[in-house]
Amino acid sequence: MRTLSARQQKILNFIRSFLENQSFPPTVRDIVHGCGISSTSVADYNLAVLEKEGYIKRHREVSRGIELLGGTSVKANRAAIPLIGTIAAGQPIPVPSEESWNAAASAETIEVPTQLLRGRENVFALRIKGLSMIDALINDGDIVLMQAATSVENGQMAAVWLKNEKRATLKKVFVSPDRVRLQPANGQMKPIYVDPQNCQIQGRVIGVIRQLT
Repeated sequence: MRTLSARQQKILNFIRSFLENQSFPPTVRDIVHGCGISSTSVADYNLAVLEKEGYIKRHREVSRGIELLGGTSVKANRAAIPLIGTIAAGQPIPVPSEESWNAAASAETIEVPTQLLRGRENVFALRIKGLSMIDALINDGDIVLMQAATSVENGQMAAVWLKNEKRATLKKVFVSPDRVRLQPANGQMKPIYVDPQNCQIQGRVIGVIRQLT
């Protein structure tokens, strides 16, 4: 390990102090404000140096994905969430069976910072297929964190099971007495209208893990 600059040492000390006080790591913007840095690009450069020299490890798919090496670790503040399959952000696609919605039955898991969960229980993850929610910053290949739920407020994003078709889709949900509108967040796609009796809410979106390309 090379000798750190004064700024890099300040960032490292800030990360350590933040972890000790908050029990979760800071974001890059937290570091910018806490260390008096001029921009996020300057912070990113110095974080890259710290990572290259083995002081930290960054999990770039999440906003608070900084792990201190050889010291306080964020691993203790991460939770394993079941990744139970793929869901369409586009036209509905089949899923293996309704039983696959049971998070406990999944063998595959992903790790996320506990801060993202905010104490919520019955959380699972789904991988997105399609582009119908792209205007809500949910892209093909992203992973959405879901909390199991049987109802949502109008306008919330939810995983919806279409009973007759035995298919699932991710959309914004708007419920009226005679029909349910499943609204994409993509101006080039039309909404899906379904009978309320054919529509079962499986979970609400609580977070997104973006896949960087």
